[in-house]
Amino acid sequence: MRNALVNTFARLRKDEKGVTLVEYGIALVLAITVGGVLLTSLGNGVTEQMGDACAALGANVAAC
Repeated sequence: MRNALVNTFARLRKDEKGVTLVEYGIALVLAITVGGVLLTSLGNGVTEQMGDACAALGANVAAC
């Protein structure tokens, strides 16, 4: 029984499919996080620019 477990663990250590899956998972989480931060920053910048444009136009524009 012990030999079977040792052989199974040795085979699993040599198998790199799981390692690749973990690496892809980490890369995906990193890409989502960076993308979210960048989109939030971009959204905040656009909001600020639109507010500045509205202020420059004054009360003459109904959309502001």
